[in-house]
Amino acid sequence: MTRNYFGTDGIRGRANSEITPELALKVGQAAGLLFRRGDHRNRVVIGKDTRLSGYMIESALQAGFTSVGMDVLLLGPMPTPAVAMLTRSMRCDLGVMISASHNPYEDNGIKLFGPDGYKLSDEVEMEIETLLGNDLGKRLAGSSDLGRAKRIESVHARYIEFAKRTLPRALDFEGLRVVIDCANGAAYRVAPEALWELGAEVFPLGVEPNGLNINKDVGSTAPEALTRKVREVRADVGIALDGDADRVIVVDEKGHLIDGDQLMAVIARSWQEDDLLSKPAIVATIMSNLGLERYLGGLGLALERTAVGDRYVLEHMRRNGYNVGGEQSGHIILSDYATTGDGLLSALQVLAVVKRSGKPVSEVCHSFEPYPQVLKNMRYKAGQRPAEENVVSIVEAARGRLGNEGRLVVRPSGTEPVIRVMGEGGNRQLVEQVVDDVIEALTKSAA
Repeated sequence: MTRNYFGTDGIRGRANSEITPELALKVGQAAGLLFRRGDHRNRVVIGKDTRLSGYMIESALQAGFTSVGMDVLLLGPMPTPAVAMLTRSMRCDLGVMISASHNPYEDNGIKLFGPDGYKLSDEVEMEIETLLGNDLGKRLAGSSDLGRAKRIESVHARYIEFAKRTLPRALDFEGLRVVIDCANGAAYRVAPEALWELGAEVFPLGVEPNGLNINKDVGSTAPEALTRKVREVRADVGIALDGDADRVIVVDEKGHLIDGDQLMAVIARSWQEDDLLSKPAIVATIMSNLGLERYLGGLGLALERTAVGDRYVLEHMRRNGYNVGGEQSGHIILSDYATTGDGLLSALQVLAVVKRSGKPVSEVCHSFEPYPQVLKNMRYKAGQRPAEENVVSIVEAARGRLGNEGRLVVRPSGTEPVIRVMGEGGNRQLVEQVVDDVIEALTKSAA
């Protein structure tokens, strides 16, 4: 069945043209009807990031949920992982995050979490889509059964305490100079305060949201400001979150960028040494560097790969019992603590290793030398996978040229009408040539 609203991470689009108040109202009604279960007062928590359109969408969702008899708990600006955690902690039937993650302020989105704090399955999302196509007017609550709305003021302290409890009680960050870039987004209050409470000397960046500046020249997708600040204040480390704080990247004391692959390597080794890994492996996507796979292999750990997208990483983790996984982009899932990617929790785990080792971040977080990696995009028939025999043969020949010391990934984008071609291996010149050959074959095929 065709999905008209939900993508790979909830519903997302341009605010007030694609994500309209009318749509948000109906999503609230449809999701509310689906999750009204049992004879108790059904409740939903709603969090958001700092986009101007969040006010509009929040109000529309609130109207939708209360119109079908669900009580609404309004959290205000909170990270996506905090909303997932609070959905469980507050015994709610549903959780909602209003955010378009790392996108600019013009976009917004609606992410839904079940009562267990996990994102909804494809099947449940399709049930909501079916309801969205129906006339919901006949299923609204009676006048005496309407839901109530209440703003919750204590949620920031709850999430900060939750984050701190993921570390040993005796551990603190005294002596660490930390720049924290919150992307003018959802974590602008909780992240600096959590680090300060743990004893770090904190230099906040991207903590002045005005509704229009989320992810603008700050955050994990624009780390240049963080790099400058780390050098300016001579910090030990810089941490950058994205707009909804479910991903993280790190900058070392020299101003060098550290991606999600290196961070997963640090956490995997630390958890292995502390006997915390549920299995001798972690989960990552097909885009994670071959250097990570080789490094883990040297530790006796496997790297299980999935399709691109944190939801596929999490599904694989849950299905097979792994407790560490993530993406090169910085979505890191630590399932002993969280049901989705959590940038702050991941950063705390890395800082804990730094503090205990007494070594600089540049040494701790450079676990392996990444293989040269080349990524190019090619517009191609609405993102469909190429099936022409000549293209397939060229792709297979290219893989043969890279051999066991390289990888070639050719995949349709889940969000754009493009084919992504990624090659990696020990010889950069060969990798570039292989990728160019595949792009050329795709170009001829599309002509």
